[in-house]
Amino acid sequence: MKEVNRQYDLLRVRRILSPADRTRFSLILRAGSYIGVPYVLGARYGQTDTFDCSSFIKTIYAQEGFSLPRVSRQQAKVGERVSLQELRVGDLMFFTGRQSRRQIAHVAMYAGNGMMIHTYGRGGVRYTAIHHPIWKQRFVMARRVVK
Repeated sequence: MKEVNRQYDLLRVRRILSPADRTRFSLILRAGSYIGVPYVLGARYGQTDTFDCSSFIKTIYAQEGFSLPRVSRQQAKVGERVSLQELRVGDLMFFTGRQSRRQIAHVAMYAGNGMMIHTYGRGGVRYTAIHHPIWKQRFVMARRVVK
């Protein structure tokens, strides 16, 4: 009986969410299903055994019907720019790299509650606090694709 009530509650929530909010919710659910998938720089788009940051984001968005460029620098040109204070679930966050202090080299998706989901280094796909000192220092901008 509990499972039936839980499913009913989810259906009620879906009815009150806007189509854009449903898409954002779905993006995060899809992204979360890949937690732990290994990070490999230059991972080929179209497979899901490994990801780099931009192939991960491109894959998640493609599964929701959005076409994004392959690399983070190009993804940073899509959608509208938003501030950190305006972040919504599903917004893209862009960062410089360790050596490339001037150009975008990393992308993550805002997951809500001060967290982002991305893939980077050992551990692969994971959640990270957006205010972690490393990421806070390297943050460049955020963009909204789902309006």
